[in-house]
Amino acid sequence: MRIVLFLLLTVLLIEPAAHAQTVTVIRAKRLLDVETGRMLSPGEVLVRGDRIVEVAATVTHPQGAEIIELGDRTLLPGLIDAHVHLFLHPGAEDLQTVQESVPQRTIVATIAAREDLMAGFTAERDMGTEGAGSADTAVRDAINRGLIPGPRLRISGNAVDILGGHEDAIGYNPAQRVLPNATWANNAAELVTVIRAQFKEGADFIKIYETGKDSFRDGNFSTPFQYTEADLRAAVAEAARVGKRVAVHATGEPGTLYAARAGVASIDHAYQLSDETMRLMRDKQIFAVPTFAIAEHLGQPAELEYHAREFRRQLAAGVPMAAGSDVGPFPHGTQAREFELMVKFGMAPLAALQAGTLNGAKLLGWQDQIGALKPGYFADVIAVPGDPLSDISVLTRVSFVMKGGIVYRK
Repeated sequence: MRIVLFLLLTVLLIEPAAHAQTVTVIRAKRLLDVETGRMLSPGEVLVRGDRIVEVAATVTHPQGAEIIELGDRTLLPGLIDAHVHLFLHPGAEDLQTVQESVPQRTIVATIAAREDLMAGFTAERDMGTEGAGSADTAVRDAINRGLIPGPRLRISGNAVDILGGHEDAIGYNPAQRVLPNATWANNAAELVTVIRAQFKEGADFIKIYETGKDSFRDGNFSTPFQYTEADLRAAVAEAARVGKRVAVHATGEPGTLYAARAGVASIDHAYQLSDETMRLMRDKQIFAVPTFAIAEHLGQPAELEYHAREFRRQLAAGVPMAAGSDVGPFPHGTQAREFELMVKFGMAPLAALQAGTLNGAKLLGWQDQIGALKPGYFADVIAVPGDPLSDISVLTRVSFVMKGGIVYRK
């Protein structure tokens, strides 16, 4: 037994050092600088260990380096989805909490994480386990330890909601005491208590439901707010006390305005933003995360068109954008559709790519670490066929994935 333990410890100690010495050159016909839009041809990336060392048309080729020749493809930084639900899968969303155990849902989440990584998403923000508590802590930590494949994760644990709110189990027999898909907090004091518990259980940030349920009738959109501006300010202050942030599910006014005034990190969905809300988001650099892919999946064309019109207004107003799909209710690994929809509804392809790389990195707190192919950054590199600046749909056909210097798809 002692010999087995000794050998195991030896492997654990040697493997990181060995990985640190691995040198790789990735070469393709094109390489896109997402900061400037400049396309190098050819393009090469020199990787040592888990970091990028050099990026150029032709990089240094150290003796013994592995050469990965990808041919007629474009090299890009790994994609970032700022709004995912690893613990959801296609089917009746509310019933998953009732019918499936947390261990079962955690296993499903590990599979979802792998699917997203293989689709080129090397970093993600999990926006609530939908009733699975802090189980996403275990998934994130297992990925970080190299036990399972998956993206770099920022996690929120259970989201936070009011009694009878957007994610409460409304419509069931009350005598059955069906649990909500979020944790209840009904005022500022309760928010602080819940936030402290979430951080204790491993959350990287807090996700709060600020609006819902939505109503769309005769072309008019409305949604009730759940927390006052003062409530949200208390939540933001409590998160900031330990260097963390708050993101909100907020589809419309006045909840979106309350969130912007409170200083949240992002307003996710953002169907309806007033001029004042847009000004605050621009000035405070609060990201909107449009989540078009889920709106398309839900099959509500009138609401989707309304959202698209509002999105164009937000772009014109200079609201910063991050890409997020709300994947989970539709299959994991297919969420690059979000980029196609952002472009369809008015965003330039380069801007959409920046929303899903540079801006995503900033929102996740990993700027200067991921989101671009630059020396010193983590070696999160993907390749797609063709040129994404002329055809954004190539992002749905990722054919090479490297995360932290390790090739997961080739």
